[in-house]
Order: sequence, then C-alpha cells, then structure tokens
Amino acid sequence: MTADDSFGRLDDDDYPAYTMGRAAELLGTTPGFLRALGEHRLITPLRSGGGHRRYSRYQLRIAARARELVDQGTPIEAACRIVILEDQLEEAQRINDEYRRADGASPSPPAV
Repeated sequence: MTADDSFGRLDDDDYPAYTMGRAAELLGTTPGFLRALGEHRLITPLRSGGGHRRYSRYQLRIAARARELVDQGTPIEAACRIVILEDQLEEAQRINDEYRRADGASPSPPAV
C-alpha cells in the first residue's frame, strides 16, 4: 500500500477508521451504547484482525442520529427503526432524483 492509498482512505466515509473507544468518545456515549446499536442491527462494525470493532464515519453519523433520538426519550429499539427508515427514505429520494434528472425533470425537495 502506498502513502497515496492510505491518505485516500481519509476521505472514505465507509473506511472503518475508529475504534470502539474513540467512536464512543466522539459521540459522547459509552461503548455499551454502540454495542446496543449493533444488537438492534442499526450499525454493524467491521472487525480488525484481532476481532476489535471498527466504525466508519458513516456509521458514526448514523449512531449520532440514534443518540439524538434516545436523548429525547425515544426507546433505543424505536430510535434504531426510525434511523433505518430515515436512511431508506433518503436513499429512495436520491434514486428518484437520478431518474428525474435522466428524464429532464427538476429534483424533489429534501425530506423534513
């Protein structure tokens, strides 16, 4: 691996760069919260060669949204389901926008 390859990963939202401890610190939560998100299948961290959980920036954004909902009093199971549905809606809107652009129509407004 060259230095250019390594630095390219810094821009990759899906690269599992964060350990569980660092991810929890960045989110202001506990490793147990991250494990609970995994148990509820919101995020599935990759594993290092030694079996340690590693999280990507994308996964941290998803976890941060779940934490917002939990902090507002939403049960963790419901928060995970809400975040999954929000993510699916965003993806569907992105696909619809691609189809509209291909047809020459204007993109749809963002979800609220």
